[in-house]
Amino acid sequence: MVGIANAVRKIIGRKPFIQEALGKGIINNAALADEIMPQIEKELGHEVKFSAANMAIRRLQEKLVSTGFEKIGFDKSSDITIKSNLIEITIFKIEDVQKYLKNLYDIVDYKKGDFLTITQGLHEVMLITNEKFEKQILAMFPRKIVKKVIKNLSSLTISIPSTAHQTVGVFYLVTRALAWESINIIDIVSTYTEMTFIIREEDTARAFNVLSELIKQNAGSI
Repeated sequence: MVGIANAVRKIIGRKPFIQEALGKGIINNAALADEIMPQIEKELGHEVKFSAANMAIRRLQEKLVSTGFEKIGFDKSSDITIKSNLIEITIFKIEDVQKYLKNLYDIVDYKKGDFLTITQGLHEVMLITNEKFEKQILAMFPRKIVKKVIKNLSSLTISIPSTAHQTVGVFYLVTRALAWESINIIDIVSTYTEMTFIIREEDTARAFNVLSELIKQNAGSI
């Protein structure tokens, strides 16, 4: 039975949404056992009894109910800031890309509320800024280095307490709330006390409602 329990925990551990539903008691244990039986048998290398698999799932559910997921720890300072009419431009990270990037600060004016974030990867650089700067920015770069342009975006920035970085899975806790509502996240940009989610403009209202409710549910947990 120990082998089956470990196999069940491993399989369900790879399926966070099923794990959460199991912990909330909104999933049929018997149906889940029937569904993952082939995976359990493949994991163990032999046939298993349905009753044993079902029992392992029930015990895992009891553990999930008692432990649950750690709360994020929002407080009264936590709020949501929305920026709309954004654009994401991804360029290839060529050798002299920095000379182009420094010119961005001559265009964007933070004092007027303009938005700009630059993320540099190993081979790409991602720019997220106001859509009104599209023509100016694209004119700055050689056309051959522009990889992708995504328009009609919004950002939702959540301010979080400095102690939130001690919470295991903090990004998962927020992203799953959006995923449950079928809200696609284009990108995530974070700093020490801010999480910014880039989404489609059409999803802004729903995402705001989801995150507002998440803050209410987790307020004062730290």
